[in-house]
Amino acid sequence: MNIAASPGRPGSPASAPDDAIIDASAVDYTVQVAGKPMRILRGVSLRVEAAQVAAIIGPSGSGKTSLLMLLAGLERASAGRIVVGGTDITGLDEDAMAVFRRNTLGIVFQSFHLIPSLSALDNVGLALEIARPDLDLAAVRKEAAATLEAVGLGGRLDHRPGALSGGEQQRVGLARALVTKPRLLLADEPTGNLDQKTGAAVADLMFDLARRNGTAMVLITHDPALAARADRVFTMMQGELAETPREKK
Repeated sequence: MNIAASPGRPGSPASAPDDAIIDASAVDYTVQVAGKPMRILRGVSLRVEAAQVAAIIGPSGSGKTSLLMLLAGLERASAGRIVVGGTDITGLDEDAMAVFRRNTLGIVFQSFHLIPSLSALDNVGLALEIARPDLDLAAVRKEAAATLEAVGLGGRLDHRPGALSGGEQQRVGLARALVTKPRLLLADEPTGNLDQKTGAAVADLMFDLARRNGTAMVLITHDPALAARADRVFTMMQGELAETPREKK
């Protein structure tokens, strides 16, 4: 269902409705492979409301991660329009895109992508320091410590990634994504590199913190049980996205 965008900022036709954190329409994504075009996404439209959790499932290679990369502004759509948090990111230059990500998004990857030379506290604090240059170091460290405490790592503040388990590293990644209190959390297979028990614990934390903070979330997963916890579930097949009907209880 297409819903026309209403102005969020005066005089800005690129603004999305106040209740939509994502309003993407007719998005195509084509890449060159061996000199030939390969169409990854085909006319994808997606609308996610503020504080809503949407899960996207589908086979490997169907385009799920590509869509997440476009929503994060890490790749550029070949056609269509993507509005996130009231900003049309389709035509932003690199500097403006960096500001958009800093002010709007948190991202959790399947691979943890922590800085190995920094402690858990400094990995989280660095994200906040970049997003909030107005904060002094004491305030940054206090907020980073509180966020790590919230994910159960209050006793691991000074540990570097190499001294942490996989589950602990992913919890640092989750704290890093949420310390800036983003309006939107993008999570790409966040439990994919974890065993079942650890993955379930990380998923519990992710859902709890996102819902407690009123953070919208788009979750890419192969786990049907994890997807079922979302407010809405979408299936990606061969670059096309469709909402999956929920079974009536």
